[in-house]
Amino acid sequence: MEEAKRGYTLEEARARLLDALSPLPGRDTCPLHQSRGRVLAAPLAAPRAVPGFRASSMDGYALRAVDGQPGRSLPVAGCSAAGAPYGRPLQPGQAVRIFTGAVVPDGADAVAPQEDVRLMQGDLPDPAITLEGPIHPGQWIRSPQEEAAPGEPLASVGQRLSSVDVARAAGCGLRTAQVYARPRVALLITGSELRPAGHPLAPGTIHDSNGPLLLLLLEQLGIPVVGREWVDDDPQRLERALLKLAGRSDVLISTGGVSVGDEDHVRPLLERLGTLQFWRLFLKPGRPFATGTMAGARFFGLPGNPVSAAVTFLQLVRPALQVLEGATPEPWPRLRVRLATPLRRRSGRPELIRARLGMDQQGNPLATPCGNQSSGRLASLQGADLLLEVDASTTALPAGVAVMAQLLRLPVL
Repeated sequence: MEEAKRGYTLEEARARLLDALSPLPGRDTCPLHQSRGRVLAAPLAAPRAVPGFRASSMDGYALRAVDGQPGRSLPVAGCSAAGAPYGRPLQPGQAVRIFTGAVVPDGADAVAPQEDVRLMQGDLPDPAITLEGPIHPGQWIRSPQEEAAPGEPLASVGQRLSSVDVARAAGCGLRTAQVYARPRVALLITGSELRPAGHPLAPGTIHDSNGPLLLLLLEQLGIPVVGREWVDDDPQRLERALLKLAGRSDVLISTGGVSVGDEDHVRPLLERLGTLQFWRLFLKPGRPFATGTMAGARFFGLPGNPVSAAVTFLQLVRPALQVLEGATPEPWPRLRVRLATPLRRRSGRPELIRARLGMDQQGNPLATPCGNQSSGRLASLQGADLLLEVDASTTALPAGVAVMAQLLRLPVL
């Protein structure tokens, strides 16, 4: 097949991969305050109306709108504060001092803001107010169901809970959420040239960055890592590590060893010990990528170059983990940007160019590529806000030309 020779496009690979996946079995009952980032396995609904009473949205005076003619004086019968209601029905011709969030007493149908009221103490035994503007029924009063009606859906199955989702559910009185189980991930970092940070370097060796990078990306997603190993390019040691890690995890991610070199043993081992779904991408960076299954675990073989590993993780492993966790994959937000500087590249494969996001004087988004785009240079990802989408045939783009870009920075809430 043509795809097998050139590799699958990113869109083809993503579709093939995600079509083969389904959510993992198992659910957890999670304390609500720990549920941010988890995926709902059962809907959340409000058990009652919230706030459940008519509340003032202003500091002022509760009264009957019919009594609210400008210039009329009304005696102040008492006070309704947040958490301390007035507690009695309002009588005709009276007003009650009220504060934001406090219960509007029965009989009142409006709130006059304190800035529209003149307070008169004088010789009267009780304070009184004079209204300086018209009053309309319902003004500055929140509905008992302003936040939620009884049984109102708050979040649906498959939804990943945000900070605001959790806060709203807590405000409606919920304490727990039923969520899908998270996939357990194991990491295998391969390469005879790699040494952990802090270890002395022999000639021809380098410190590993793939392990820390993937560990932190998974931590950012809230995915538990249940095992990690560094193994050199020895087929027997690789086989033992693959089977051990696959046996204790739902997802096994490796880096290196999936290309076509004499020391690339991981892909042949996957074909012998498990199943290979597909291999090779029509993409730069990230061509040598393999996926399949091994010992009951889903396997992802990422390239050894750190930028290629990061890009294939973000483009393919991340959405796969979302499906396994019961969520609908969330595509990266895309926007059209203009190049701040010219861009030159070799044709041959579609490329995701790392770039920083800026603005021109009119506030329009501008993209500045992050220097040398080598797949072995993590500095091209450092500070990158965007992945510019450049097609296979393009060799040069002038400054000012518009391109589509994926936005890497995620929302805070």
